Amino acid sequence: MRAMVLERAGRPLQLREVPTPEADAGQVLIRVRACGVCRTDLHILDGELTQPNLPLVLGHQIVGEVLEVGVGVDGLERGDRVGVPWLWWTCGACRYCTSGRENLCPRARFTGYDVDGGFAELVAADARYCFAVPEGYPDEQAAPLLCAGLIGWRSLGMTGDAERLGLYGFGNSARLVAQVARYQGRRVFAFTRPDDERSQRAALELGCEWAGVSTEMPPEELDAAICFAAVGDLVPLALRAVAPGGSVVCAEIHMSDIPSFPYEILWGERILRSVANLTRRDGEFLAIAAEIPVRTQVTTFPLGRANDAIAAARSGGDSTPVLAIAGA
Repeated sequence: MRAMVLERAGRPLQLREVPTPEADAGQVLIRVRACGVCRTDLHILDGELTQPNLPLVLGHQIVGEVLEVGVGVDGLERGDRVGVPWLWWTCGACRYCTSGRENLCPRARFTGYDVDGGFAELVAADARYCFAVPEGYPDEQAAPLLCAGLIGWRSLGMTGDAERLGLYGFGNSARLVAQVARYQGRRVFAFTRPDDERSQRAALELGCEWAGVSTEMPPEELDAAICFAAVGDLVPLALRAVAPGGSVVCAEIHMSDIPSFPYEILWGERILRSVANLTRRDGEFLAIAAEIPVRTQVTTFPLGRANDAIAAARSGGDSTPVLAIAGA
């Protein structure tokens, strides 16, 4: 099959003919129809996530069709449309897995990092971590839900019932979360890079009631904030913006160092926490997104132009790059 392969960090992906994967016990073989490009792919490509299993096929926002079902798989059949997220496998036996915290499994394996991902025509996946994709969602629209959406949903859940919600970094994940938060009746405040009027306009169009620069204070105190930008300098700013008892959630898998800050901006029972990966329970977001419905502006690229899609993701534009690999 054809795949775009990362042979060395810092180098462009190479279009290669590679062996077709097989569906082992507990797995399914999937024909990839679409795969979103995520900022985590950039962190792997740039060497910021330092232990990829090279040579490697990137991609962990996969939508595809089940072609083969391995021994011991229940609940999936040939022809089912499924999504494959970042979390590919967990041991199921450690204290994290047995307490509903499988996202923290120390032996976990990740799609497009430990095992080959979706920048390819076919992919093998653990059937336990394949999520049903609701009818009515085009493949290219559904793909960004598999990471930007799922991580955003998990981050939003960590803010509890916060009414006044700040989103720092108004990229793909924040735009999805803004739609969900507005649907839930929350008031949303968007923070962007200086002079990023395009993102500020997009935030207002999505129902945010205020949009400004990340270094500014919002017009009123926040109940919670989510940092979607991988910039540690934003964390003290967000802590200053939240009211006593509020929380700041760091949603990125990789972030630059958080600078020291005075204890007074944490005091008052403010909470600072991070999001790590996802659980199968978070897969409920796909059905919720269909109900709202959540929409994403996407730009599609053929498989052979994966490097162009990566460049588009790096530019941070309004549109989410998605590889359209096989038609319905």
